Amino acid sequence: MTKLKLVVALVIAGILGLQSPSIAKDLSKTQMKKDQSNHNIKKETTMNAPNKFEFQPLPYAYDALEPFIDKLTVEIHYSKHHKAYYDNFINAIKGAEMESMGIKDIFKSISKYPMAARNNSGGYFNHTFYWESMKAHGGGLPTGKLSEAITKTFSSFEEFKKQFSDAGKTRFGSGWAWLCLDDNGSLFICSTPNQDNPLMDIAEKKGIPLLTMDVWEHAYYLKYQNKRPDYVEAFWNFVNWDEVAKRYESALK
Repeated sequence: MTKLKLVVALVIAGILGLQSPSIAKDLSKTQMKKDQSNHNIKKETTMNAPNKFEFQPLPYAYDALEPFIDKLTVEIHYSKHHKAYYDNFINAIKGAEMESMGIKDIFKSISKYPMAARNNSGGYFNHTFYWESMKAHGGGLPTGKLSEAITKTFSSFEEFKKQFSDAGKTRFGSGWAWLCLDDNGSLFICSTPNQDNPLMDIAEKKGIPLLTMDVWEHAYYLKYQNKRPDYVEAFWNFVNWDEVAKRYESALK
């Protein structure tokens, strides 16, 4: 067979899908590599896809709130207590309708769900909110619209501080103190037991949280032992007023 006839024959064979074994083998290898590459990309994308309910990194170092809250307390509180609530929350909603819902929608109907979902969804959300309510070298006074609203509602910052502190000091057992915004755009202070919060349908008074203080013993016991009032007074040294003001203005929109 002349060279020209051989070329023509190979072209015809290619058109008819009758490639020689060696050509087919090379093409097969190329396709396998392409498929594997696509699989790896798909796998990597799936693995890195963000979870709707994430265990957020602590916004600062464990020792950032010293000397008011010690490093070990923050480390245990975040990596053990908070992490356990998150893990238990994810397990509690696995395979249930809550798995496809947003956290606030879960809270709106929390009374119809098992207690494990209520306790652990609250523990997950409340702690994230608490960490973000604080910062190193915080404290001081609120400013802007938030400051004006506090003065309007409570007559002065000092009176607000007293009422908020009392909400934490007098909460029986474990729980939280909250500054919230109600449906009318007015501020109010409340406290909730255990891991409940004002977004839940079981709350005595519902509202949008702006600031919270954790008064469970694990939040302060290593440094303050049973002296919760001392921890409450120390709390004002690291409040993140910038974040609280941002929440307030966002809630007004």
